[in-house]
Amino acid sequence: MSPAGDVTAVAHRGDPYRYRENTLASLRSALDRGADAVETDVRLTRDGLPVLLHDETLRRLWGHDRPLRALSADEVRGLTAGRVPTLAEALAATEGSRLMLDLPGGPGERAVRRIVDVVRECGAQDRVYYTAGAAAMLAVRAADPAAEIAMTWTTAAPPRPALLAAVRPKWLNYRFGLVNKALAERVHGDGCLLSVWTPDTRRSMRRLIALGVDSITTNRIDTLCALRDSNGAARSRKG
Repeated sequence: MSPAGDVTAVAHRGDPYRYRENTLASLRSALDRGADAVETDVRLTRDGLPVLLHDETLRRLWGHDRPLRALSADEVRGLTAGRVPTLAEALAATEGSRLMLDLPGGPGERAVRRIVDVVRECGAQDRVYYTAGAAAMLAVRAADPAAEIAMTWTTAAPPRPALLAAVRPKWLNYRFGLVNKALAERVHGDGCLLSVWTPDTRRSMRRLIALGVDSITTNRIDTLCALRDSNGAARSRKG
């Protein structure tokens, strides 16, 4: 259980209220504002290139109702003026900083292995960790036995011990509204760290910090960093 000043501050898709989510500008802005890590979504183009995009299509962010899986990497670059970064570009732009890679859409083993291979080729294994549901995390574990995993869990019922043994997550990652004292104690009792997503108000952040969560993923990274730093300063004065 982390003291208030030690909560890991994770920026959700970068700094999305200032820059378009999952772009290099958004990632850099989040790190400039004090994020310990940036969470970003990774999907594959038709020709197997991992790029940063949360949705299945380009419609919401880029105005093109085209599924990513039907587009080549060159087509994505053309439709977005090159503003959808590849995973390799994101790793280069955040060199030295932590990235939490979310694998949305239930990617298969081949897609997961391709993502893990790019991380390895970029020499970023020590600063990357992965999050998604159990099936994707099992695929990550098979692709990289040493990978750091934050397994997303969406119910208050605990994961089965056999699943925890197979995935070996360092973190369990919960929607913040599910988290209470009993759940936090159970997660820590199972030997995992507790990460949560995505509270954006000070009130919610304070509640979670008081419960002893270890990591908070938020769209308001500056708010979280300011709250964490003020709590840490208060704790230091008391000490």
